[in-house]
Amino acid sequence: MREERHPRTTRAEPRAGGGTRIEAEEAAVDLYLMQHGEARPEHEDPERPLSQRGRQEVERVATVASGLGLGIASVHHSGKLRARQTGEIVASRLAPSPALGVLAGLGPNDDPQLAAAAIEPAGVTRLLVGHLPHLSRLVSLLVVGDAGQAVVAFRMGALVALSRGVEGWRLRWVLTPELAAASTGQR
Repeated sequence: MREERHPRTTRAEPRAGGGTRIEAEEAAVDLYLMQHGEARPEHEDPERPLSQRGRQEVERVATVASGLGLGIASVHHSGKLRARQTGEIVASRLAPSPALGVLAGLGPNDDPQLAAAAIEPAGVTRLLVGHLPHLSRLVSLLVVGDAGQAVVAFRMGALVALSRGVEGWRLRWVLTPELAAASTGQR
């Protein structure tokens, strides 16, 4: 009897100089989601740009992500400054450089059905940068079909990988700023 493999498998291989490279054996991950990095408080700046810590954490995650060969073709954000800055940092680290733009339906309290409908045309690997509770509800909707059932505990600046197969969407992995710092020897 022939062993059947899931069409979207990955393997981790040690890299020269340390760290690990995650390679897709047969197909790329379809969708990445990222909560914006830590932002300055509204009383300091109503536009809520990324704080210095938020910028540094997003840069760490983006640096590690750039070495994973994710194949992200487009980065979409909510249009809020903190999400735009997060998307710009990640996009600036990826090669080839992905398209960057605003996508309606990624706001903190938007209906996750809007984003789910927007990502439905398959064939393009994307990164969506947004906010809570929206991103948590979107993952839940995609993975278990119920936006109210928690699946992932997001963290600011973390990158979540999903893939879509014949059985639907699956959670693949989460890269937090802490894991990114540990993998690059930073604190």
